[in-house]
Amino acid sequence: MDLRSRLAPKLQRLSPEVREVLEALIAEIEGQQGGTTGPGTSAEPSPKPQHDDGRGSQTRIVLVTGAAQGIGLATVRLFLEEGWTVVGWDVRPIPLEPSETFWPMQVDVAQPDQVAQAMDAVGQRFGRLDALVNNAAVQITGPLVETTPEAWDRLMAVNLKGVYLVARAAYPWLRAAGRAAVVNVASVHALATSAHIGAYAASKGGVLALTRAMAIEWAPEIRVNAVLPGAVDTPMLRAGLQRGHFTGEDVEARMQALARRTVAQRVARPEEIAQAILFLADHRRSSFIYGHGLVVDGGATIRLSTE
Repeated sequence: MDLRSRLAPKLQRLSPEVREVLEALIAEIEGQQGGTTGPGTSAEPSPKPQHDDGRGSQTRIVLVTGAAQGIGLATVRLFLEEGWTVVGWDVRPIPLEPSETFWPMQVDVAQPDQVAQAMDAVGQRFGRLDALVNNAAVQITGPLVETTPEAWDRLMAVNLKGVYLVARAAYPWLRAAGRAAVVNVASVHALATSAHIGAYAASKGGVLALTRAMAIEWAPEIRVNAVLPGAVDTPMLRAGLQRGHFTGEDVEARMQALARRTVAQRVARPEEIAQAILFLADHRRSSFIYGHGLVVDGGATIRLSTE
């Protein structure tokens, strides 16, 4: 790892004026060394060398949590297609082969020690993060009075505390990129919800509020925004439809009933949400957007419930 990368976390604690002087000195030292790095190796494969992506900039690094399925997996694939180097975190195996541009890691975002250790490995390998996508989430369904404190705590630990833990750990590496972006995946349940999904709705409301707070504190170098998906055809949605708030004998019938409640008359594909995430993560596409909650729900929340 080069000198700049090793000092990045400490540099962020200094005033902008002092940091600017020190960064200039580091650049001069690195220039005299001819770009060589210090000793030390990693058990992980070496990162892909930086190269021009065809649009006048170096390969960008993004970390995506909850990368094993659904929206997270679609997001990983889209960023790879767009030429990014992707780090994927999940507690489950990610169904993509490791490569020069994809590094899967098994991480529970609810565990502070795991998050800290994994983020340190990411920082040592790449020296920066250009974007962070906080997507990891779990869902429980059922009446609030039947939701156990243990189930509530586990959901909040992943859905809300996990966003805080990962973003906090990523902060020095996002700052090291010069300008970076965080995209938190919330839900339309942060705005309007339904019966028997109260814990999930509360967690996603917290994610939206946290997004705004982060955007204020971390601007202007780091843009923080949220995507609020509506119904998306994912394993989580299909499992959630078992809670019985839609009529129908099977999940497919319930999916059709859900689709009819949207203006689009269908549910979303994970790839469509991934496009919204990419838009907010890419500085060239959304450079003046801070603290926004982008609703991607096929028009589900624009219709009056009294119709």
